Amino acid sequence: MFVSNRTVRKRLFYILLGGILLFIVISARLAYVQVIQSPWLSGKAEDLWSRDLPFEPERGEILDRNGTPLATNVSAPSLYVVPRQIENPAEASKSLAPVLGMTVEKLYGMMTKKESIVKVHPEGRKLTDDKVAAVRKLELNGVYLTEDSKRHYPFGSYLSHVLGFTGIDNQGLTGLEAIYNQELMGKRGQLSFMSDAKGQRLKGEADRYKAPVDGLDLRLTIDSNVQTIIERELDAAEEQYSPDGLVAIAMDPNTGEILGMSSRPDFDPESYKQVPSEVYNRNLPIWSSYEPGSTFKIITLSAALEENLIDLQHDSFYDPGYIKVAGATIKCWKRGGHGSQTYLEVVQNSCNPGFVTMGQKLGKERLFQYVDEFGFGKKTGIDLQGESSGILFDIDNVGPVEQATTSFGQGISVTPIQQVAAVAAAVNGGYLYKPYVAKEWVDPISGLIVDRQTPSLKRQVISEETSKEVRYALESVVAQGTGKNAFVEGYRVGGKTGTAQKAVNGQYLQNNYIVSFIGFAPADDPQIVVYVAVDNPKGTVQFGGVVAAPIVGNIIGDSLQAMEVPKRQNQIEKERTYLDPVLYEVPHLLGLTKKDIRNSLASFHLKHSGEGEVIVAQAPAPGEKVEQGAVIRVYWGEKATLNNEKQQD
Repeated sequence: MFVSNRTVRKRLFYILLGGILLFIVISARLAYVQVIQSPWLSGKAEDLWSRDLPFEPERGEILDRNGTPLATNVSAPSLYVVPRQIENPAEASKSLAPVLGMTVEKLYGMMTKKESIVKVHPEGRKLTDDKVAAVRKLELNGVYLTEDSKRHYPFGSYLSHVLGFTGIDNQGLTGLEAIYNQELMGKRGQLSFMSDAKGQRLKGEADRYKAPVDGLDLRLTIDSNVQTIIERELDAAEEQYSPDGLVAIAMDPNTGEILGMSSRPDFDPESYKQVPSEVYNRNLPIWSSYEPGSTFKIITLSAALEENLIDLQHDSFYDPGYIKVAGATIKCWKRGGHGSQTYLEVVQNSCNPGFVTMGQKLGKERLFQYVDEFGFGKKTGIDLQGESSGILFDIDNVGPVEQATTSFGQGISVTPIQQVAAVAAAVNGGYLYKPYVAKEWVDPISGLIVDRQTPSLKRQVISEETSKEVRYALESVVAQGTGKNAFVEGYRVGGKTGTAQKAVNGQYLQNNYIVSFIGFAPADDPQIVVYVAVDNPKGTVQFGGVVAAPIVGNIIGDSLQAMEVPKRQNQIEKERTYLDPVLYEVPHLLGLTKKDIRNSLASFHLKHSGEGEVIVAQAPAPGEKVEQGAVIRVYWGEKATLNNEKQQD
């Protein structure tokens, strides 16, 4: 068959063109694979060769406001196995299983898995020092210990509900540990090495280490000095009264910072599994909701004074022991009543009929407006888990009786934290602050503050002048009224008792009360508000003034000393009974010689220190009142001074 040259040339051209196109396609494919897909393919190859051992970051510490660690970390390495590197899984599992406290069969199953790296879980997690030493002694190929840590709470159950706890993977489960988990946990690092298809390390290939990034430290508003005092007092109350529960909160009324918070029952965060879940899941100071009783009268008093409806000194009220409201009889706690009294005495005596009258003067709209303005019926917004909002009457369903009972704290339900925030507003000039616990985020390496939470003012509820009147009235309650057991010499404590009958399924229980006291000091410039509630104390009369008031007095007195708040002058004199100890005023001893004081201080005991003939310092300071027989410390020197700065035991 004859084929022309032209046809041949045409066929050659098409073959050449096809070859060129094929070359272009192949070249493009090679370029795509080698350039575009190179990182992806390299990554896939590296995944086949590479083995990664994780290194956990250090979880950020939780500190009190002064830097005392409340939650920290201790070394607790974890164990991993690389199955392909284990030469004899049967023998290895037999020798290692007893160390870890697990069955040989379970460990053998892990050592023979078709995986590159296997985490021995949970028995191989967070190992103790003894187990770590035993694992290393075995010197098994393919068995690796990676640096890890576990959470440690150095003070046990101290502040447990606020701090919360973490799980086995150091993840926050409750409390601040859960709320701020992201900031505390940091970022994981790893050690990477190359291995062949059998899992053996490739010689000549360097290991690659990516350091973990530790979490940020969290500094709280909590003052460990105040917290320690609270824990001490609650422990003592628990032992004395065997109550169903205890609650305590201390707050700076000028910022909303929580200085201390605790409740009973409590738990050790490192052993949380040993208590029922309702114990660690319920932070009672913010979760529990109950009738406040007479501590709520502070709100009615503040509203009535703000609206100029009463004059504490000049307006009078007669209490026959009860008051009739829409056919209902509301009784005073004192049988027969208090008779004729000023409204200041109504407050001092915690007279229910007197407060009902204040509520009637306000009217239901204004009364419930102030209840709302002081923050009741809604969450305070504190940065803790599980806060309740309480329960108030629907304003449309409030009749004369509901209005009356609300006036003295019955028929409504509030939380302890709501009461603390509201009373702080009543005594700090009228300013309602949002309570908070997390103060600052700190870089653990540099110590620099990364972020800070500042006081959050919601609104001003009453005027500063009204707040001043409230402080005076409540100071008189402690000095001359039902709160005498909270009196602290020199610190001008103000406060209010509360005794609320507990209700279950709409029925009040008999002889079962939540007794409480809320106090603040100093009355001229409040630095601390403290609330304590005792649920059903045993072996005592169930009155807030008897049970809770002395606890608050102890907390306030010791806390203010720890906070270095100076004592005050012009304290309202306490109305004393025969049960109260006799007090003596400390004399001015500065500049006196040994001859001057000889036989002149029979009511006191002197404790001497220093050399010289002249008293140059003394403690307590002149003018303070102490019990008979109290110790006065004096320091002797050569030259008298007019200051009392040098104090020495």
